[in-house]
Amino acid sequence: MSADIAKLENIAKQVRRDIVRMVHGCQSGHPGGSLGCADFFVALYFHQMEHNPTFNLDGIGEDIFFLSNGHISPVFYSTLARAGYFDKSELATFRKIDSRLQGHPTTHEHLPGVRVASGSLGQGLSVAIGASRAKKLNADDKLVYVLMGDGELQEGQVWEAAMYAPHNKVDNLIATIDLNGQQIDGPTERVLSLGNLKAKWEAFGWDVLEAKGNDMAQLIETLTEAKSRTGKGKPIMILMHTEMGYGVDFMMGSHKWHGVAPNDEQLATALAQLEETLGDY
Repeated sequence: MSADIAKLENIAKQVRRDIVRMVHGCQSGHPGGSLGCADFFVALYFHQMEHNPTFNLDGIGEDIFFLSNGHISPVFYSTLARAGYFDKSELATFRKIDSRLQGHPTTHEHLPGVRVASGSLGQGLSVAIGASRAKKLNADDKLVYVLMGDGELQEGQVWEAAMYAPHNKVDNLIATIDLNGQQIDGPTERVLSLGNLKAKWEAFGWDVLEAKGNDMAQLIETLTEAKSRTGKGKPIMILMHTEMGYGVDFMMGSHKWHGVAPNDEQLATALAQLEETLGDY
């Protein structure tokens, strides 16, 4: 294992500790998907994106990211804090009265790193496409990234955006879908099957890659490959296979931890499995 990968994995471990502590602290939130996506967020913010924690909302001259499935805000907030957008001590205010760290990210709180209110599912890809086109109009050669959930693909707006981007050659966009196979009501296969997503996105005209989302080395390799494919006339889609609740054995693979907070005993068990690497908030 390279030193860089080991460093990123250590950051992801701390982010997972932050997630379970934040959700426990207010007894509300969405730990399952947040834990599953910790590696992705760390790979993005600590390796892949060219970004500036001295936050400018317009994002001109830097790569920008949109979180579409905004309910996994704990992993987003932890990553932003650990990347220097705001002090990590603020994580203790998650979902509490007068906190900037609301359950779903909002813009009226002016939280550094948040460019759009999200969590009303199905909208993020459209927003990212708009930002991608704006960058081209501004002769800005940086990229736009967006993350969606797999259950979110049951929203029709996603597929309108899926048609629009290839037709308009939006090739400065890298979209990712978190494929953990779970949504709030159960497995996606049971609630509403998504079918062959690789074939679907390719049929819509996207350049499609796949990755194991809980394998840091493979994630870095895939994100690097995705970046190399930009500017060639097609938007990029990464199908990222993760496990809900990754890193905490009793949460892994179950939709039951989509939106449930751990109690005191469960928190202690989770923290015993997650190494403290950067210091708790």
